[in-house]
Amino acid sequence: MPKALPVTRGRKFLQVLEGARTIFLRDGFEGASVDDIAREAGVSKATLYSYFPDKRVMFMEVFRNELSREAADASALIEVELPVGQVLPFIVLIISAHMISEFGLRIFRVSVGEAERFPSLAQEYYESGPALLRQQLIGYLERCVQRGELRIPDLELAADQLIELAGVTIHDRALFLGPQSVDKELLRKVNRSAVAMFLACYGDGGNALVAAAE
Repeated sequence: MPKALPVTRGRKFLQVLEGARTIFLRDGFEGASVDDIAREAGVSKATLYSYFPDKRVMFMEVFRNELSREAADASALIEVELPVGQVLPFIVLIISAHMISEFGLRIFRVSVGEAERFPSLAQEYYESGPALLRQQLIGYLERCVQRGELRIPDLELAADQLIELAGVTIHDRALFLGPQSVDKELLRKVNRSAVAMFLACYGDGGNALVAAAE
């Protein structure tokens, strides 16, 4: 793996990073031009290159920064300590909403589309995105088990199942047909079904838990 080139941080670093974020998420790596990035950021190309030695380094920095934002949001979500029947619908909604959001879809497409050019990109996306969410969910579900709210023999499998249930139908529709193809009623139906199925399988309170989540 080639040695990482240094990134210089200065007064306009965040301004440049935000401009690069807009262009990379819109055009991908190949389609993004340094001229467009400099124009979007409101800086000269000389200023841009003073922070990033080349476009590849800039792209990787934008990507890592986006994954860090996602990790922070997920962490705040999973740390909520309330009865599982109240928290689970919120967790499912946040997961599904991200899956069909413009940003969520764009970063997914970019990570897959550029994985061949940047071999470590897909792995970094998985480890800092889906895998991190999975680990946080496992921790949350384990606490629910310890409190006697859930009965789960395999926490890792249960976390994977919850994530998949949150995206049933809607992720593929949004990915191939656009976010507008998923209306509020469909999203609400998928969310309710995901929570009901999960609690019916693992809930210790049976129908009472499912009813509380409705």
